[in-house]
Amino acid sequence: MVMPSQTPLSDDTGSGSGDAALTLAPTRMVTAPVQPTSELTAVPKRRTFTAKFKLRILDETDQASDTGGVAAILRREGLYSSALTDWRRARAAGSLGALQPRQRGPQKAPSNPLQAQLAKANREISALRRRVDQAEAIIVIQKKVAALLDEMEQTPERSGKL
Repeated sequence: MVMPSQTPLSDDTGSGSGDAALTLAPTRMVTAPVQPTSELTAVPKRRTFTAKFKLRILDETDQASDTGGVAAILRREGLYSSALTDWRRARAAGSLGALQPRQRGPQKAPSNPLQAQLAKANREISALRRRVDQAEAIIVIQKKVAALLDEMEQTPERSGKL
């Protein structure tokens, strides 16, 4: 980002007159800082929290609930109260695994154990079909060669003698 900057200068031409006319200096360019701020990233990334971290925050907030320090803990950690509520529900349900971060997006379908065998069989079938096609082409060529040889044996050779 480039920003123009203009500063007034006095006229030092030595004209001898007491009143110096103020003029504007030529436009000077000031460039923006080269390194971006560390707060912003090119691609935003969703924060994930481990179960250990969630349990630690829940313990801290439970201890600080009497003194009213829950808001201070949330501000310090950069959390919303809704996350704290969700974590408390998961802890109450007794599911420590529910406190683990989940992968977002569509889930992968479970793989069929017979799928690998089917793929192997299909590869073998295609290889065998290629071999059969090659064998059929060789048989056709052999038939043509045999027919040519038979035709050559049946016709008398013409070597210039009559």
